[in-house]
Amino acid sequence: MSTPQHCPGFENFKNLKSFTCKCPACDASKEIFSDEFDKPHKCDKCGAEIDFTTCTYDAGTK
Repeated sequence: MSTPQHCPGFENFKNLKSFTCKCPACDASKEIFSDEFDKPHKCDKCGAEIDFTTCTYDAGTK
């Protein structure tokens, strides 16, 4: 038996992309992952809904 090199379930998430979205109301940043696009997101600071068209891809950071 060998020791796993990654946490259990790692394979399910290793291809996720990270996006940074700016809140349209207060300009706070929120990180959203590519598997979360089908879910609504609200700003953690002010509660405004975040529009995915304002998100930018964080290449190479995750």
